[in-house]
Amino acid sequence: MAVKYIPEPFRIKMVERIKMLTQEERIEKIKEAKYNMFGLRGEDVYIDLLTDSGTNAMSDDQWSGIMRGDEAYAGSSSYYKLLDAGKDIFGYDFIQPVHQGRAGEKVLFPIFLSKGKYAISNMFFDTTRAHVELAGARAIDCVVEEAKNPSVRAPFKGNMDVVKLEKLINDLGAENVGLVVMTITNNSAGGQPVSMANMREVSEICKKYHIPLNIDAARYAENAFFLKQREEECKDMSIKEIVNKIFSYGDMFTMSAKKDTIVNIGGLIGVKDGNSPIILKIKANCISFEGFFTYGGLSGRDLEALAIGLYEGIDENYLRYRIGQMEYLAGKLDEAGIAYQSPVGGHGVFVDAAAFFPHIPYNEFPAQVLAIELYKEAGIRTCDIGSFMLGNDPDTGVQLHSEFEFTRFAIPRRVYTQAHIDIMADALIAIRQRATEIKRGYRITWEPPILRHFQASLEPIEY
Repeated sequence: MAVKYIPEPFRIKMVERIKMLTQEERIEKIKEAKYNMFGLRGEDVYIDLLTDSGTNAMSDDQWSGIMRGDEAYAGSSSYYKLLDAGKDIFGYDFIQPVHQGRAGEKVLFPIFLSKGKYAISNMFFDTTRAHVELAGARAIDCVVEEAKNPSVRAPFKGNMDVVKLEKLINDLGAENVGLVVMTITNNSAGGQPVSMANMREVSEICKKYHIPLNIDAARYAENAFFLKQREEECKDMSIKEIVNKIFSYGDMFTMSAKKDTIVNIGGLIGVKDGNSPIILKIKANCISFEGFFTYGGLSGRDLEALAIGLYEGIDENYLRYRIGQMEYLAGKLDEAGIAYQSPVGGHGVFVDAAAFFPHIPYNEFPAQVLAIELYKEAGIRTCDIGSFMLGNDPDTGVQLHSEFEFTRFAIPRRVYTQAHIDIMADALIAIRQRATEIKRGYRITWEPPILRHFQASLEPIEY
């Protein structure tokens, strides 16, 4: 039975006009962009699913907050509103604004990580992995095995493999593990949730070995909604209560607020213990990298919108609609027999590009192939979450083989309608029908040394 589309819990007051190029024009545009989705101009994209980060539509309350923002350099009233909201929702004593999530990692990670150290995560996203490596450390993924099979339906495919985690700590030496990072939801595994029980187990292991536990909290609200739907201990709790509980197991968090807080710019660092000595180090790094710690690289108006968005993002009616969009698209794909990381994730649908193109090897980047074909087919811009994004081994320079070859449909919040989602499904169906005609993938002609997928140049491999 087809999944019903969840109606929007809002009315649309303003629209942004978009254009759709012809297929011939799109073929030329992606060639000019050197087959890199980040090289396309936004105006040449019809449906933009490159990321759900900062691409959201803010509410009338948030836009009103933009007008009310206090632009004092130090100690603005907007800063204190943000502190109060952060303390209320997360239960942490110290809240530090930064301009986005990777800024939080740049400020926090060097306090714990350096050459010879390791960071272990359920799965690192690309920028988080990069900041581990920039600090001189090495990143290790430790996701549960069921996450590695997109066709396996399991409720918490984002979980940490706790047996493997403890073995890694013992093998590496606890003194060499600078940080454990829990990503909620688990983006690289397909936006899959982490259970309350798993978070508790990981916390106990970290305490046992005296290793700090950091939560990568970009999609904390979507994770909480999944817990309410799927975990017995959470079914009678409010979203806010679930968030407060799961964060109680961490020591710190870093957050890109450009996702679940529904703003266009902003991030947070949180520390549970208000007397922790790392707070002074965070403030010092923030002043050096971001600006004075009461604004953290943000204007007062941004702080104001962020304080409002923290509450809007945990509204249960909104989250039901939000996850419902993903379930609707997934239902369309189920009907068509198109494989994706199932069950559907929180912020997007991760289509299994390796199943689309089983004849294209990982080092020809099947997920990038599908992303390029989607743009050619319907003007849809998506993103490779596979071997192209994973890059090369930082020590040997050898191309890494990703556990997944996903093409991510990251759906911005409060932006696209049911008709847009129907176009997404129709484009995938059309490409699947001609998939065998696409014989080869792409090669990289130039790449930077780190985070290559943002800038790399590619070319098609001739038959």
